[in-house]
Amino acid sequence: MTMSVQWEPLYELRNTMDRLFDQGFSRPWRLLPAAESQAAFPVNIWETGDTVELEAALPGIYPDDVDITVVGDVLTIKAQHPAPQEQQERTYYVHELPYGSWQRAFTLPVTVEADKADARYEHGMLYLSLPKAESVRPKQIRIGAGQGSGHMLSS
Repeated sequence: MTMSVQWEPLYELRNTMDRLFDQGFSRPWRLLPAAESQAAFPVNIWETGDTVELEAALPGIYPDDVDITVVGDVLTIKAQHPAPQEQQERTYYVHELPYGSWQRAFTLPVTVEADKADARYEHGMLYLSLPKAESVRPKQIRIGAGQGSGHMLSS
């Protein structure tokens, strides 16, 4: 008994498109060449009334291998993940863990007091809190109660 396998181009096209949507659009870095996809790390940046906050994913990187600077309104984060010494002696079947240096720079939306920043590193995540400069923090103006307002309410 012989079994014939029929080639179905529409089935192949659909599978390819499914992979593109699953891996490409939801994770676009998978479509980039390896060097470009490993050139950056993902971050979230937001602001509150008093601070600019940042969280960055830096898995596998030691806190001593992270450098954070603020110059003017530019925040720069540099991270380094050196390759193990014994790497040259290995024959890899799969090699997806990135090694090397990465750097990202962000223009901050407001002036911050970098000397009062708080940085912590937990489980491969960098958390940075940058207090806004006093001159850009929201100010609340209180309305004074008393005589001489010039306006009177009538009942």
